[in-house]
Amino acid sequence: MIRWICNGLYGTLAIILISLFPGRVTAQAQPLTVVSYGGSYARACDKGYHERFEAETGININLEDFTGGLAQIRAQVEMGNVYWDVVDLNMPDLVRGCDEGLLVPINVVDLPPGADGTPAADDFVEGTVTECGVTKIFFSRMIAYNDERIGDVKPATIADFFDLEKFPGRRGMKRTPVANLEFALMADGVPHEEVYTTLDTEEGVRRAFRKLDTIKEHIVWWETAAYPPQMLADGEVTMTTAANGRIFNAQVLEGQPFVILWDSQILNTSGYGIVEGTRNLEAAIRFLKFASTARSMADLGRYIAYSPTRRSAMPLISTHAETGVDMKPHMPTAPENVVRALHNDWEWWSDNGEEMNERFSTWLAR
Repeated sequence: MIRWICNGLYGTLAIILISLFPGRVTAQAQPLTVVSYGGSYARACDKGYHERFEAETGININLEDFTGGLAQIRAQVEMGNVYWDVVDLNMPDLVRGCDEGLLVPINVVDLPPGADGTPAADDFVEGTVTECGVTKIFFSRMIAYNDERIGDVKPATIADFFDLEKFPGRRGMKRTPVANLEFALMADGVPHEEVYTTLDTEEGVRRAFRKLDTIKEHIVWWETAAYPPQMLADGEVTMTTAANGRIFNAQVLEGQPFVILWDSQILNTSGYGIVEGTRNLEAAIRFLKFASTARSMADLGRYIAYSPTRRSAMPLISTHAETGVDMKPHMPTAPENVVRALHNDWEWWSDNGEEMNERFSTWLAR
């Protein structure tokens, strides 16, 4: 009898608290698991908006690292044992995950308006919103080198990355066909606007692999974005592909003499998807909406050089929060940096990614 009375009192108290503080009491009992790419990027997300989200909502975030892709999400959904709530995915994976039923549909109309009041559907840059997710950043896969180790003649074009005679030494590349096939074709003389039409042909794919063959024996493969800056600092490679934000952080926070080669950078987008079957759906939607605001994107841009995907967020980009460096010139979409950029064709990769992964694995094994 006493236990029933106590339980009844606690139940009544819980109802009162939930009505006074909606979303806070239940959220504290169930932390939100957000999965992303770790390192300086994860730290930027923490400082940019995770901490503010926790403070404003009372929802605790458990941040886990992964290296990308859909394999782990697919396994969780198929087994009915979903323990990730929100996952940071590149655009091709957002699209493919949506097509496979691995992600929860999202209506852009339900997202917050821009900083200037513009409806979300008009505020997001064209091509950055999908049926199951919204992207929050433009990031660049580009070439970087250590200025103190390169010699007097400096690389200037993507072709220099493949020129072992002019720039001897090993090259760092991510162990994936994405970006590497495009870099190979551009280095082989294919105009930017013809890269994906060329890859749409069997001869074009073979041409890309033939170009990669010319440096294959000199490649050091990396899988996580933390490796390229370390390889450059140690002199393990002469040049490497990398995510621009990781190189920027090494430049600004560590004083590394790294140089970014913006020629033929490949612009990508990344954003959040909610895993189908999450037991934390309400909190996950709340987080996605919070992270996709113009303010959150701009605050992220104070810690790492990734451009926002909302038009109203770009004017909010200011200085680096810890060093005072002006961030605008370091953004991959800055006018002077984007002139020779290739925009990743996420539709092409969504349609052809599995085949290219298989062919890339076969090529690696040869």
